[in-house]
Amino acid sequence: MTLTRLLGIEHPIVQAPMAGSQDAALAIAVSSAGGLGSLPCAMLSLDAARDEIARIRSQTSRPFNVNFFCHDAPAENTRRETEWRRALQPFFDELGIDSTSTATAPRREPFSAATVDMLEELKPGIVSFHFGLPARELLTKVKSWGTTVLATATTVREADWLEANGADVIIAQGTEAGGHRGSFLSEDLTEQAGTFALLPQIAARVTLPVIAAGGIASASGVAAAMRLGAAGVQLGTSYLLCPEANTSATHRAALKSDAAVHTAITNVFTGRPARGIVNRLVRELGPISETAPQFPLAASALIALRAHCEKSGNGEFSPLWAGQNVSGCAEIPA
Repeated sequence: MTLTRLLGIEHPIVQAPMAGSQDAALAIAVSSAGGLGSLPCAMLSLDAARDEIARIRSQTSRPFNVNFFCHDAPAENTRRETEWRRALQPFFDELGIDSTSTATAPRREPFSAATVDMLEELKPGIVSFHFGLPARELLTKVKSWGTTVLATATTVREADWLEANGADVIIAQGTEAGGHRGSFLSEDLTEQAGTFALLPQIAARVTLPVIAAGGIASASGVAAAMRLGAAGVQLGTSYLLCPEANTSATHRAALKSDAAVHTAITNVFTGRPARGIVNRLVRELGPISETAPQFPLAASALIALRAHCEKSGNGEFSPLWAGQNVSGCAEIPA
């Protein structure tokens, strides 16, 4: 069965869920155009997720995807938090900001029984997961509604695991992709490959449809992925300048600047590896820091720095997520 038929879409294009840079509007636009729009729910409360799903359904009858994270909730680590704040202190001093001020970073909640209870009212047709899959009993409940499950793999081993544990479609995420790496079996970044190296290996290994993600930003890129065994492609970065996206003014400016050609996989913004535009924080503390607290706790200490700098359009301490190929990023409707 083709991906378009399986998902009920016209074009084999999936819009990557981009938490923090979009809401229902982008998903509605992509789904209405015949692709698969996606709603990132990891940073939404259950009530907000319910409302956004209802908003999508009120504005399009086309299929759409709801996305969740499957990370382990972190334990508080006072020693590591103290070390992290000590590493950030010179920036606070330079900018004259009170580093003792407390703020809570945007929520990034793992998929849970409460999430399943909320979704059971709505029974979404397509659900995707990042950082693996939820506990077996939770996934079984989701699939009992006839829901199609998409999940991200960054290695062949992860693809094998996803196929064996209930995924219906695998997203092969190459290292070129912007935002958080979907890895879950290993934290060793050297195990991960680029899209066009990873894709054919996964496609040859599993029996499930495979969606290629990372560095694809044109029709020729889509065609190349399909020739290498992809059933479809997932695009994220190319949507960030669309009017339907919630990308901040600071982030938009960075994407349109020369700085956008230099990205890196870094953990200094959230505590988990993610690809973004290289800025001062990445250059001076990363890209990979052993001091950064576990995901998503690293983000809290940065809030005051981000807020202070973003007032003047300065993104040196902000996560400017982007993939390695920003050539498709344009200020046009999704």
